[in-house]
Amino acid sequence: MRVTTVLRRVLGVSRTSVTGVDLEEKGLVVGVAPGNRRPRCGGCGRRAPGYDRVDVRDWRHLGIGSVRVWLRYAPRRVECSVCGVRVERVLWAASGSLFTLAFEEMVAYVAQGTDQTKVTKLMGIAWQTVGSIVERVVERCLDPERLKGLRTIDVDDFGYRKRHRHLTLVVDHVKKRVVWASKGRSAEVLKGFFDLLGPEGRSTISTVTVDLAGSYTKAIKNSVPWATICYDRFHVQKLASEAVDEVRRAEVNHAEDARAGREFKNSRFALLRNPWNLTKKDGEKLKVIQDTNQRLYRAYLLKKALRDALDCLLPERAMRKLREWMAWACRSQLKPFVRVAKTVRSHLSGVAAYLVSRQTNGFTEGINHRIRMIARRAFGFHSAEALSSMIFLNCGGIQLAPALPSPTPV
Repeated sequence: MRVTTVLRRVLGVSRTSVTGVDLEEKGLVVGVAPGNRRPRCGGCGRRAPGYDRVDVRDWRHLGIGSVRVWLRYAPRRVECSVCGVRVERVLWAASGSLFTLAFEEMVAYVAQGTDQTKVTKLMGIAWQTVGSIVERVVERCLDPERLKGLRTIDVDDFGYRKRHRHLTLVVDHVKKRVVWASKGRSAEVLKGFFDLLGPEGRSTISTVTVDLAGSYTKAIKNSVPWATICYDRFHVQKLASEAVDEVRRAEVNHAEDARAGREFKNSRFALLRNPWNLTKKDGEKLKVIQDTNQRLYRAYLLKKALRDALDCLLPERAMRKLREWMAWACRSQLKPFVRVAKTVRSHLSGVAAYLVSRQTNGFTEGINHRIRMIARRAFGFHSAEALSSMIFLNCGGIQLAPALPSPTPV
């Protein structure tokens, strides 16, 4: 077998011929040439007649052991009827990149599991280069059909930086992947997503799951008025939990003696936990509250009753329980729960949609936790664009298959 054939197989380049090899100070330099005789335009990819050649270029390729490997070629310029005079498209690298496709895919694959600093040390590239490679891989590998045929979507926001810097995320509830992300969390931002879909793309949307943010609801009603808005039950229950905590803090401040104040102060988690998660000590705290403070115990029962109403599997019965709960909350003489009851009543149609479909933002909240892990291991992101690329790389359904050795049992 010829040496050039061995090198071509080791390098993993297809439809490319090896013209020579040299060991230089920076590593192993392999001369290559594309297999196609007639060049293609580097912009649009159309076949075009050759114009002349530019200077020799080197592309960083996957290393062999500890030796860095470079592919060397003097690309031709072509005269494209659409793009004008452009440098030809080579088979082993993206247009304008100094790295081969295999190298970029390996960088992105490692970036899916670790932070950029470790990627720079492992691959021997600059920190900023990792972000640029990730952006190119996402642009190349992200499904261009992801916005077509959307039926059920989840809308949520993610805070990526202090001073209210947020991203709006849209998740395909059926395929379980992020399909769109943009900076901000206003109605105008979400309207940009619906405008991008166009009339045909919007026509297939039937259900939108969202939190209780009024800005998102406004954009949904204006852009897809026929879609069913389903409010996430987690955010509804969160209102009740916050109301219980508000009542508890008020009782601590108005306690008659310091001992009672300490008991109420230390009962926070006993009041917020679900009944099946209560410890023996939590049960004792609730018994003390039941005997000594009727207002706080009434708040606990209201929180528990709201969860029971949302847990009811029969929509008609659940709706009846929910209306009874709102009436009880309004006459409970607890201002936080009166406020929660008014909020639930104003969003009653969306809550009723949950009682029928049982659809939640649970998967989207899980994606938020994954994004938070990505942001934490990167010690934060300065720009929404960089974070969006990492979100699509990890949560956009991109499946990378770099050139890894096949596992064999030892």
